[in-house]
Amino acid sequence: MAREKIIIDTDPGQDDAVAMLLAFASPGEIEVLGVTAVAGNAPLHLTELNARKICELAGRPDAKVFAGCDRPLFLDLHTAPEVHGDTGLDGPDLPEPTMPLQERHAVDFIIDTLRTEPAGSVTLCPLGPLTNIATALTRAPDIAARIRRIVLMGGAQWEGGNSSPVAEFNIFVDPHAAQIVLTSGVEIVMFPLDVTHQVLTAQHQMDRVRAIPGPVGRVTYEMLDFYRRYDEAKYGTDGGPLHDPCVIAWLLRPDLFVGRQVNVEVETASTLTIGQTVVDRWGTTGRPKNVLYMLKADAEGFFDLLVERLARL
Repeated sequence: MAREKIIIDTDPGQDDAVAMLLAFASPGEIEVLGVTAVAGNAPLHLTELNARKICELAGRPDAKVFAGCDRPLFLDLHTAPEVHGDTGLDGPDLPEPTMPLQERHAVDFIIDTLRTEPAGSVTLCPLGPLTNIATALTRAPDIAARIRRIVLMGGAQWEGGNSSPVAEFNIFVDPHAAQIVLTSGVEIVMFPLDVTHQVLTAQHQMDRVRAIPGPVGRVTYEMLDFYRRYDEAKYGTDGGPLHDPCVIAWLLRPDLFVGRQVNVEVETASTLTIGQTVVDRWGTTGRPKNVLYMLKADAEGFFDLLVERLARL
């Protein structure tokens, strides 16, 4: 079976970092064409730095990392140091990367890659705000027909939001970009809080991560041990949600998740509900079903996959 070619668009972020590690640990199924950084969890100068640190941790200094958009399309940047720390990747003490940042802008890399690779062969995996992806689609509309699919982490409905009462962080940061992507006509698979909050770093799962030999296991444990404290305090849960790795896990094991084809639109005008993903679960509006919206996750199967793969690095 041919490997799935992907571009990881990300704003690391501890959960973004784990998603990257899972992808790099699965070279038999996934070919990472490049990593594009965007401002989100932290400012761009930190997210591109963190992305390079994780590439080197994974033993992939040959991976190409590109810096992209440093702010949302129309709004001021909203970051999350209260969740991810001042560096965006607090917890472990990672060395400064020696691999270079690529000179090309991330948006140019996305456009050029989609025009160069065979049509329908590249999957985009956005793990942060959708600014880079929306900018690429706006600047080069022809690439929409060449994208295999977009598998993204973002959105919320039944769980409520984590950046406002109704809005999930990635969509909240750049709702206008999210609406562009969701109405692009590209096949979209969406991992909202409704499903990622089922995949928690509970203590028994953290014990499994800590038992992974070598630096990857240690660093992953330290990242997640820092990261989970915020959600545990906010929600009273045993552990925090591993949002972004769900995207990569679905590429590897789609049977771990259950979703439903629905229409999803993003509120971009209301000051009260901006960034809300309006999920038409029952077809009330008659709008076309533009998203495979994930609803259920097999948490034990997810962690079985994660632990087994990270042990390969």
